[in-house]
Amino acid sequence: MTTMSTSERTELRRPTLDHPEAMRLAATEYTRIAQAVAGLAPDDWAKPTECTEWTVHQLISHVVGMAAMAASPRENFRQNRIANKRPGGEAETIDALTALQVREFGEHTPAELTALLAKLGPLAARMRRRIPGFIRRRPMPGSQLVNGVAERWSLGYPIDIILTRDPWMHRIDLCRATGQDLMLTTDHDGRIVDNVVREWARRHGMPYRLTLTGPAGGAWSSADTPDPLELDAIEFCRALSGRGEATGLLRTQVPF
Repeated sequence: MTTMSTSERTELRRPTLDHPEAMRLAATEYTRIAQAVAGLAPDDWAKPTECTEWTVHQLISHVVGMAAMAASPRENFRQNRIANKRPGGEAETIDALTALQVREFGEHTPAELTALLAKLGPLAARMRRRIPGFIRRRPMPGSQLVNGVAERWSLGYPIDIILTRDPWMHRIDLCRATGQDLMLTTDHDGRIVDNVVREWARRHGMPYRLTLTGPAGGAWSSADTPDPLELDAIEFCRALSGRGEATGLLRTQVPF
């Protein structure tokens, strides 16, 4: 009999949004980040971001590279084939993938990246929407390390969830780096935050009472607790993504 270590989980993590809603959020987010990028001033592109060692130009190169990967099965295969070799000596494949995107798509000018994102976003949303359920239910190869635990993910988890959270969080990074107003609405950002909260609650499994402020906020509770949490919805998600300060239950990270 094989004994699993406490740092491994055997259950397959699946998306908790239904596919039509997940794809509505995806299409909207591609549009919003494309609009934010189109609104950048020329000197914004060289500004540093909260992503380690990335300027705005490098951050957008990654976003465009991810959209290109989601928009084309051939490009998906090409990027993953290179990343799996970890050509820069990266410890994790995801680090090799993002490094590849920054390196390759970073060769484009700001104007070219802006045009590429406007073109690729709708294509990526359409391609993700068309992936059938029997494929989304399949397990991804390998495992992902989250909160020190090796997890197995279904293909549907990144397709329906992570590939939308990623540009959403980077839109926040972009606006914080440049001072651009961050567009937030209840029907879009509020739904993304709600999904993040519910996953966070499942991950830590502790009693909690949470109030998040702002247009994307709301209130959630599993039980009465003497230590209720109240903070801005965006700051909550930043903490769970590894950005900003995190204490107590906020140290439970959620993938973005």
